[in-house]
Order: sequence, then structure tokens, then C-alpha cells
Amino acid sequence: MVLLRRVIGDALRARRQGQHRTLREVSSAANVSLGYLSEIERGQKEPSSELLAAICDALGARLSELLREVSDTVALAEQLPEVLVPMADESVEPSRVAPAVRKATNRSVRQVSSDGSVAVQVRQDSPLKATLRSTRVRSADRDVVCAA
Repeated sequence: MVLLRRVIGDALRARRQGQHRTLREVSSAANVSLGYLSEIERGQKEPSSELLAAICDALGARLSELLREVSDTVALAEQLPEVLVPMADESVEPSRVAPAVRKATNRSVRQVSSDGSVAVQVRQDSPLKATLRSTRVRSADRDVVCAA
């Protein structure tokens, strides 16, 4: 299953890194501790709506843009085969994970939205760990994706 806090964290980190800003700069601007912002970006903490709005403001992004990106990522991830069967979080014992999921390790799956604007890549490192990355596809890249 996709954990919303991880997708939100990835989207925030991508925006921050895209602006070449440090955690310290954004945490100061958002009035949140550096450690807590780091935990949010790593998907370990789920921010409140107020805190998420403050972080978006510090990044110069609209909350609606971030949530739309997160929504697009989750929607694409839901379409990926075998990736979103109960992946569970770290609290689930490996013996409780379905055999089909245990077999599907060390693989990467990429999905592009129908309009070609968002790409989601899922890398499954182990039965209990999957990394979900979403990226906005630039217009030049769309031509390459569509031609492939």
C-alpha cells in the first residue's frame, strides 16, 4: 500500500531540492524544527494541514499544487501491477506478507499518466520496502515517452 506520508514527503523534498535549498532554510521559513521537517520528508511523520500549508508557503508553492501532485502520484501507483498489494509498513512481519509479494523484490516499475504529465517509478527493495518516486514530465520528455 502507498503510504500518503511518504508520497507527501517525497513531493516536498523534490520541490525543496529543485530550488537548491537546504532543510535548514526551509525549516526556518516554515517555522518548524529541522529534525521534524526531515522526518516529514522521509515519510516518518505525517504533517498536519496547518504545517503542510506553512511548508508549502516556505517553498513558494500552493498547497493545492502539492496535493494535486500527490494525488496524481497515488492514482498512478494504484495502477501499477503487484506493487500495491499489501506492502505494509515496517511494523508487519515478513512471514505475514503474501508469497507473491515476497517474490516481487529488487524490481522497478515505471508508469506514466495518460496525459504524459506525471511519471511514477516504484522500486521494490524487499517485501516490506518499496520506494515511490514521482516526477513531472517535461514537454521534451513527453515526446520520448510517447514514442517509446
